[in-house]
Formats: sequence, C-alpha cells, structure tokens
Amino acid sequence: MQSQSQSPAVEMSELFPYAQGPALRACHPGDKALEVTWDNADIARYSYRWLRDHCACPECRHPITRERLYMPLEDDAFLNASPDATIEDGVLALRWADGHQSHFDAGWLHQRRPEARADDGVPLAEAWREDFAPVHVSHADMMAGSDGRREWLTALLRDGLVLLDDGPRELEEVVRITELFGPMRATNFGARFDVQSKPNPNNAAYTAIGLELHTDLPNWRHPPDIQLLYCLENEAEGGASLFADGFAVAEAMRHEVPEAFLRLRDTPIDFRFQDEDSDIAVRAPVIDVDATGRIREVRFNNWIRDTLRLPPEEADAWYEAYLIFWQRLREPRFRVDFALGSGQMVAFDNRRVLHGRGAFDPNTGRRHLQGTYLDIDHLESHLRVLARHASTAAPATPTTSTNETGVS
Repeated sequence: MQSQSQSPAVEMSELFPYAQGPALRACHPGDKALEVTWDNADIARYSYRWLRDHCACPECRHPITRERLYMPLEDDAFLNASPDATIEDGVLALRWADGHQSHFDAGWLHQRRPEARADDGVPLAEAWREDFAPVHVSHADMMAGSDGRREWLTALLRDGLVLLDDGPRELEEVVRITELFGPMRATNFGARFDVQSKPNPNNAAYTAIGLELHTDLPNWRHPPDIQLLYCLENEAEGGASLFADGFAVAEAMRHEVPEAFLRLRDTPIDFRFQDEDSDIAVRAPVIDVDATGRIREVRFNNWIRDTLRLPPEEADAWYEAYLIFWQRLREPRFRVDFALGSGQMVAFDNRRVLHGRGAFDPNTGRRHLQGTYLDIDHLESHLRVLARHASTAAPATPTTSTNETGVS
C-alpha cells in the first residue's frame, strides 16, 4: 500500500491531519454517485451532491474561518449535479457542468468514507466491567501539559469517571483546574459550590446525611455534563463517595428486563427543584437514547422527582421498572466506592455516572469539598486539539492547493 507524504496534496480547509492515508487508484462514475477505490483496496461511494457540497476551494470555503460559503439553494444545478471525474496526480478532480472545479485529497476522502467512524481522538463511552477501577492521574502531570491532560480527558470521556491525585489543599483549586478547559457552568447553586454541612440547607448535599445514588439537576432541560469535586479536608468518620455507571445499568436492563428498560425509556416524568428563589422543572424520561438506540443520558434523583402524573396502571408499571433500576444501581458489578483524601479530585459525567455518599459524623472532623460543573463540549474540544497536535509535529504545507492563502 502506498501512503501519501506528510503534506496534503490538496488543502481541504481542515485542521485535523489527513495527509497520511492510502493513495487513490481509480474512480467510477454512476448515475447518482461516484465510486472511489484506494490502493489498499478500500472502496467508497459518494453522492455527487455530497461532493459538490464539500468542495473546499476558496469560493466554497472561507479561506480563514473555514466556514462553508457554498449555498446549494442558490445553485440551480445542485440537485442534478453530475461532474466529469478523473484522478490527477493522486487527487480526485471534478469538473462540474457550470465550469466549477473541485479537488479532493485522497486521505481526506478516506477519513470521510460513509461507513467510517470519525477518528478525532475522542473515545466512545465504555460501560464499566465488573472489575472496573478508575484511572488515577497526578495533579503534577495534569499541570505539566498535554500528556497528563490527554490521559485524564480520555479516561473521563471513556469511563465517565477519573481521579486526580496529590493536588494542593488550596481554596479555588477546582476553579483553576476547570478553567484549563473552559468556563464553569453556573446553575442556581452558583458557578462554584462548597459541599459541607451547614445550617438551613437548601439541598441534601449540604447536610451530613447519606446521599443515595443520583444525578445532579435532572430538573434542568440540559443538566450539567461534567462535575468536578475537589477534596480540601476529609477527616470526619464516614462519608465514603459512591459511584455507579448508569449506562451499564441501563444496558443490562435492556438485555435482562427489556420491558422495564422500555418503560423507563418511553415514559417522561416530572423533575422539579424549588426553594425561595428558584422553581426549575422539566419533563423527561429516566433513560434517554439517540436515534441509533445508543444510551446518551440517565436522569435519576429521587429527591426531586415531582408528582408522577400517570394513570394507575401505568404508574404501577413505571414504579416496578424504577425499582429494578434502583436495585441494580446498588449491585457491586455496577459501582465503585472510595474515600476521597485531601488534595484529591474526582471528575465524572453527571449525565451518565450516578454519585452519592455515606453519612458522616461532623463532630469527628471537618469535611469540605469544593465543586463545579463543566460542559463536555470543552473537554472534547481540548482532546481533539491535543490529538491533532500529536498527529503532526509541524503544520503541513500543501504541495498542490486550491486555497491560495495556504490556511491549514
């Protein structure tokens, strides 16, 4: 198999490296699509409309922002697009009926085969195995640069849970860590919150009682994605941290008790938080899936479930499914328990991993955690940037370009 050089043959207005890939061998026009073959025998088909829409020349993509300029609505020939296609010096060259020319890099096309998953450095979520143990990354490695951050981000996005060890016992350290990746996500509890027992609490987290496994703020239309909890002090007896993989529980239910899974997936219920200043409510199912059936969110918080507005028969069936989910959350195969130490931070995916704690005795020592939330988009973005920097030591210089500015 031949591979292209490090420099792309065509500038495709794409920052993620694509020059390394098999060379193009041939193209075969059909009625509605073009079939392309590479030297490694891979074959893919692209519709002519897709090819016209993805032209990366300076007329079709802004040379600086890389945003799409081409507007199919203004092209009378778009729906009937049918170009002349050739392979020229390893580049797919298309000449459209209106005279416009498009060029496609072989590696870029190969990355975007319809059946290929985008490999941008962001891992897919993986359900916890029975012997699951969270990854530990040192605070020093996190602060040192890309390797530590890549390890921490990969574990968090893949497993939904990761630990940071040996950090300083300094107020606001959780803020400094969060801002490495993006701004804090503010809620009705503020942007940064202190988890400690206090008088007149407006949330069970600010007491010394045990907290059943739950996700935070399911009463929001878009609950916070990632929660970070930084331990400053933990000298009190009790108070172990509890975590369970909601995705793994939901998947187990899908296979073991499918009727209960479908009940929690298909029945929206009401969540609501109220205090003197806030009244935030939403109606949503406990388990949410995407168009492919892949689980993308769990909402579970028994404290702020609102009135169950279902007829008796549906209510009884829902309660049965709900209790099955709850019971499985307590099974050892789906959970991990540990005590956070001073200078240790846990980060977890709040829309996947449920958290809780054991009761603690505030008379036996101080317990003080600081927490905040962070949008997962910032973490995925950071990991993609790290991945593309790791893929190329220096910016590529096109050998043949349809973009006169040379923006990469």
